[in-house]
Amino acid sequence: MGLKVRIIPCLDVDAGRVVKGTKFKNLRDAGDPVELAALYDREGADEIVFYDITASHENRETAAQLARAAAEEVFVPYTIGGGVRTVEDMRAMLRAGADKVSVNSAAVRTPELVNGGAERFGSQCVVLSVDVKRKERGGLGWEVYLNGGRLNTGIDAVAWLVEGEKRGAGEFVLNSMDADGTESGYDLDLISEVASKTRLPIIASGGAGHPEHMISAVRAGASAVLAASIFHFGEYSIAEVKERLARAGIPVR
Repeated sequence: MGLKVRIIPCLDVDAGRVVKGTKFKNLRDAGDPVELAALYDREGADEIVFYDITASHENRETAAQLARAAAEEVFVPYTIGGGVRTVEDMRAMLRAGADKVSVNSAAVRTPELVNGGAERFGSQCVVLSVDVKRKERGGLGWEVYLNGGRLNTGIDAVAWLVEGEKRGAGEFVLNSMDADGTESGYDLDLISEVASKTRLPIIASGGAGHPEHMISAVRAGASAVLAASIFHFGEYSIAEVKERLARAGIPVR
């Protein structure tokens, strides 16, 4: 394992506030996104991810405003996602200051968006994010959900990520909706399955409750671990997480 593992706080933004729920429901307010991101920057976060979680569902304009505000206060690389539907939307985010753009629902509907972003801005700017749930009724595998987890596409998640890699995505965010906000651990089967079928860096998302979960995710094949609840509600600091990972022999920055 050559590269150092990245610790990435995730800020879900709804109507200008950071919120956190469980399995995408029962949202609690967690503060101002730019203030919180600046705090995590000072605390040693390697990157930050902002998701405008209502943008796709409400078809609202993208979060370029948030990108501009963050650019003045946040000095680690940050990714913005939510409501990105075109290459022009991606350009607006990057011009406003984001280092990377996360695409999710729109990429499933228009897969050429991944190619277009990679060709215009380079693969390193294109993060393919997926919200997945295990297939129901004992089926094997995972399906892709859109619009903040409201719509099951029936698309096989691993097959979609294999396609996304071919189209030029630079990394994946694997968000397990089954685990989201539960703090019961990441979906390790999902991580190892995607790691065995693709070569891109995997950012594990959904379910972090304590640093041991992050260690398990890295051992399953993740290059980075994303978390929200444990940071927002003060259960662990970024420094504590890094110390625990380092003690477990995982290289951190």
